[in-house]
Amino acid sequence: MDGISLTERAARRIKDIMTTEPPGSMLRISVNGGGCSGFQYSFEIDRSRQDEDVLIERDGAAVLVDPVSLEYMGGSVIDFVDDLIGQSFKIENPHATASCGCGTSFSI
Repeated sequence: MDGISLTERAARRIKDIMTTEPPGSMLRISVNGGGCSGFQYSFEIDRSRQDEDVLIERDGAAVLVDPVSLEYMGGSVIDFVDDLIGQSFKIENPHATASCGCGTSFSI
């Protein structure tokens, strides 16, 4: 299974967010059922890494992904965009066959 990667913009934004969080905090991204397209991404701040979690690092930024979510996200690229509709993390997921307009939910 392909890994997950972070763009430079995403890593920079994650590091910015973590400056206001307690030491050792990381961004956790998970996939849950729901959303307008069937699955949705969840973003949380987490201070504890579970043994089975996959750790993705770039330029000092850390992201945790649980093994179940990894099955849906393998090969994805996590980016951060700042456009007319606002700022957000965007996940380019090769497994997604469709996604909603906001980019936070997808179908396989």
